[in-house]
Amino acid sequence: MNPKLTALALLAVLPLTSCDKIKKILHKEKAETVAQAETTAATPTPVPTATPEPTPVAPTPTPRQTANKDAQVVVFCYHRFEGKNLGYLSIPPELFDQQMQQLKDAGITVIPMADFIAWKRGEKTIPVKSAVITIDDGYESGYAVAWPILKKYGYPFTVFIYTKFVSSGGKSITWEQLEEMRDAGIDIESHTETHPDLRKKGGKSPQAYDAWLTQELKGSKDELEQRLGIKIVALAFPYGGNNQHIRDIGKQAGYQFMFTVYGQKIAWSANNDMIGRYAVEFAKPEIYQTAVDWSGIVESGTASEVAQTDAPPSDVATQPKNGETVSDPSPVISADLSSYGDVTQTTVAMRVSGLGLVPATLDPKSKVLSYKPPTPLTDKSYTVIVTGKTTTGKVDLRWTFNFNPAGASAPAAPAAH
Repeated sequence: MNPKLTALALLAVLPLTSCDKIKKILHKEKAETVAQAETTAATPTPVPTATPEPTPVAPTPTPRQTANKDAQVVVFCYHRFEGKNLGYLSIPPELFDQQMQQLKDAGITVIPMADFIAWKRGEKTIPVKSAVITIDDGYESGYAVAWPILKKYGYPFTVFIYTKFVSSGGKSITWEQLEEMRDAGIDIESHTETHPDLRKKGGKSPQAYDAWLTQELKGSKDELEQRLGIKIVALAFPYGGNNQHIRDIGKQAGYQFMFTVYGQKIAWSANNDMIGRYAVEFAKPEIYQTAVDWSGIVESGTASEVAQTDAPPSDVATQPKNGETVSDPSPVISADLSSYGDVTQTTVAMRVSGLGLVPATLDPKSKVLSYKPPTPLTDKSYTVIVTGKTTTGKVDLRWTFNFNPAGASAPAAPAAH
């Protein structure tokens, strides 16, 4: 109650009384008011209890995958799917179907190029027995025939395209078909602009040759990226032909992975700018079979599709010589390995394009590794590869000779290292 109002009310209704009496009333009201205020002040205002914030639970980090370095990959190279009458690189669709089934039966997992690249970069694990399927050039049969078969098995694949062939008529794939494949998740990579043998300079000066190489490699990459809105990271050398200079220009053009046709199992540590592929031919079933059987390395080149690289060192004598043309259908093929030191029969191996691993013999005294084909040669060109290990290093020789039953010729000048 307000003490001032109480006092006024008393003055209004009461007769005049003594001042002492009024003072007592006022003093009593004041005392009651003070007591009430002290009681209110002594009682603390309750503070609302804050609801504790929930402690955030940190997400469990996903372990970063690392490459399983014991895995191996075979990379298959196909071209056309129109039957054997259209050349040795064109296989019947039914044979292609059988080969895809055989991959499944052999327990080989077909992986996309992206997984292969991630594995090679150490970012991803892949099945121990893996395969990558690639189709070169850009024939329409890759779109119309191979794709439905691969789709049936659920296999991813890559097409290596040379751009001047696209939409050129005949049996070439079109840009619209490539767009459809792109939208379906098919990987598209480069196979140069015009599919030339990049090793052939054609009388060009060093500067003109380098400009031409750059145009073939970067021009194709740029056009594919601009037309299709994709990123190109891989190159397939036409005919498998390459050398160190070509590979260096390829790196400058922006390629991170480069493929040849030297068929072999790809290990995690393999060189990324010379990845070998098995070039499948209908007339040479042993190439495909060697890959599927997981039985080592085989040279899968042919007369027109072979990975020729550097010539052997000048202190290594070979027979036939690098670039030589022979008329003998069964020549002795040999290499003098004496400059390598302690090579033995069990530490070296010879491979010949189209034949694979051959039973070459090493003479323990002269250190000459030699082989004589038991059946006549038929192809126009052969690449010989000798590999091995010594206690101080490794053996890695490659050279090419030609076969012409009509007559022999002198060896060509050695290829540059």
